[in-house]
Amino acid sequence: MTKILLQTTLSLLALLLVGCTSKAERTFYDKNITNQTIPCMKLAVTPPDKQMAQTMRQLYRFTQSCPYTLTLSYKSGIVCNSHYNAQTKALGKMPNSYMNLELRRGFKLLYSYYIDLDHTPGSDDIETGFAQMREDLKLEE
Repeated sequence: MTKILLQTTLSLLALLLVGCTSKAERTFYDKNITNQTIPCMKLAVTPPDKQMAQTMRQLYRFTQSCPYTLTLSYKSGIVCNSHYNAQTKALGKMPNSYMNLELRRGFKLLYSYYIDLDHTPGSDDIETGFAQMREDLKLEE
């Protein structure tokens, strides 16, 4: 009986911990993108931000003449006035920012990493997102 109670308690604790973490959404628009090597990327930061661009350039050597474009987009200070979110707002964990990394070849979207944040995106968020992207795709140095 105590073994079942302990297993149940551990399972509930694991569910609570997983439920409290913010998860990024990764989307593979081109299913073959994981099977090919991305030889290079050029960088676009929207809206332009020198600090974010500098963080990205420390993580990867971008080239302007590449057909692949990695776009880092973000927004902070988002306010949601919908009454449907009243309970979430009351608990104090309503996201007010997001960060998105999108890989395109020309106009074709290949891959996306998106995360809602409860703080202004910073270098730690960029590093985490790019590390996940490196794990998901074969990026040449």
